[in-house]
Amino acid sequence: MTLDFGDPDLEGLKFPQDDPLVITPIIGNYPVMRGLVDNGASVDIVFHDIFIRMSYNDSQLTPSDAPIYGFNHVECKVEGAIKLPVTIGEEPKKVTQMLNFQVVNATSTYNAIMDRIGIHAFNAVPSTYHMVLKLPTRNGVGEAKRDQKMSRSCYFTALRPDGTGGMSSP
Repeated sequence: MTLDFGDPDLEGLKFPQDDPLVITPIIGNYPVMRGLVDNGASVDIVFHDIFIRMSYNDSQLTPSDAPIYGFNHVECKVEGAIKLPVTIGEEPKKVTQMLNFQVVNATSTYNAIMDRIGIHAFNAVPSTYHMVLKLPTRNGVGEAKRDQKMSRSCYFTALRPDGTGGMSSP
């Protein structure tokens, strides 16, 4: 199965653009808006506030003492780790995989970050230019399309002096 990108994937995008790839994966049976696909990251993250909104609680976390450093190189305390199902795509072209998330109690413009390990678990290929994540499914090529308006909102919020893109501790 070939995961390719072309002009049809560009339909509806506003150019010029260098927006982050932001999707809405289903994590733990909860649609998580503002999910950043970051193939430069080395850990899958769910932020604590969304973790609580997903109806989980801290007692379900496995202790973790590995620090995570935000974009501003400030250490963020990891509340713990949890393995959660993640679904990407839409019927009939969707896939669910179990991913290990670090739950971080920090402020961020994103609700979750999917890293290289998460992307690889789905055999997925992201294109930031096309703003789409494609993945093989039993029924053909599935995809997670972008919400460019949301992507831009997240990006500009992170750039503001009081923005939250740097994962600052509360």
